[in-house]
Amino acid sequence: MIFDSLDVSYGELWGSYRGMTHPNPMSCALAARKHAAGMDYAVLLSARERPLALIESWPRRMWRVYLFDDRSWCMQMIDFKPHSTGMLLARWNTRWQFASEQEYLSGKWDVQETTSVSADGQVEVKSESARRRGESTYPLLDRTAGPSSVPVRRFPAPLESFLCPVPEFGDWQVFAPFLAQQGHEPVKDVVLRDVSVAEGSGPLRATGIEQLFSPGVSNTVGGTAVFELVDAGLLRITSGQLAVSDPGWIRDPRTVAVPQGEFPVTLSLLRTTGGVDVAAARVTFLDVPPREWEMVLSPDEDLGLLGEGQFYGVGVDTGTAAFMDATRTVIEDQLDEDIFIPLDSSQFNVELPGTETEPNLIAFRAGQGDGTYPVWIGRTNDGQVGCVVVDFQLNSADEGE
Repeated sequence: MIFDSLDVSYGELWGSYRGMTHPNPMSCALAARKHAAGMDYAVLLSARERPLALIESWPRRMWRVYLFDDRSWCMQMIDFKPHSTGMLLARWNTRWQFASEQEYLSGKWDVQETTSVSADGQVEVKSESARRRGESTYPLLDRTAGPSSVPVRRFPAPLESFLCPVPEFGDWQVFAPFLAQQGHEPVKDVVLRDVSVAEGSGPLRATGIEQLFSPGVSNTVGGTAVFELVDAGLLRITSGQLAVSDPGWIRDPRTVAVPQGEFPVTLSLLRTTGGVDVAAARVTFLDVPPREWEMVLSPDEDLGLLGEGQFYGVGVDTGTAAFMDATRTVIEDQLDEDIFIPLDSSQFNVELPGTETEPNLIAFRAGQGDGTYPVWIGRTNDGQVGCVVVDFQLNSADEGE
């Protein structure tokens, strides 16, 4: 394919995705902010609505480029790392051959050839055919010990042929010469056209939080349902810091500065024809309706780096979340008996009583299971923390990430 222009669009990293467009697109402006912050994102270069290259920007100035052939098959992957010259070195270059479209779609290559280049221009080429029955199932690059039956060629080469400039944001022409490795021929001055999605409305917003704690019949995204409120007990705060976390993993909780004292915890249960789940959990510090809602952020998190409907939240890996004082610790050997087994039965919440040195902890089921969920601060008219809410998004049309 000969081309004189490239369409440029942006999105999240693709990983093993084999489609032809971004599964999670983002605006050019958001990608630029991520670039400036050293965060990862992906750039798709297309011509005539066909993908030619997918460029992934990784932290620590690392880059990866996937190249597509005339069938729009991803046939090659090049990993770049910073070189002492101030340029990028094509450190790994992997090519695949596939016996059929079905094999391609399933990721079963027929031949894999990997070219590695050292910092001083020493080249090593390994070629591996599809594994036969009974042969090792470990990928080529994972074989680090013992003799290898894979054919290897080693030779020196001019280092300049494996270097390219470090791109500034938008300077994607620096990768255009690599397109020739899949038979695409760019003209001397390739024109780049931004075809990325619009900026959008920004990060997830706290909508419908009040409805979660209004008992009665409600029309939800999934149909008619009933909200029920459950008193989950009093949470004791001694340090002035509330922590929201999975009780099985409290090393990096969401924290909020709050008053000291004992404060009521309320669960919102959502009852549908499919059963009952915890829709949200709230700890109330002031019995005053919130004037505004604010997402709980860690010090290194920036709302400007979130795409439309995205959020930062509390991660859940045990199907359980909890409110606790930030000084509270948990003994892992007691988690099953004290928290997980009771919540796996008929209980929606459980309290771990305080000790002489530690305040209590109130744990509860996390919606329908593991995931990441937004945590909101409800502030009063004078800016005080009125409440903190974990929304398990059972009543939201927004699928934030």
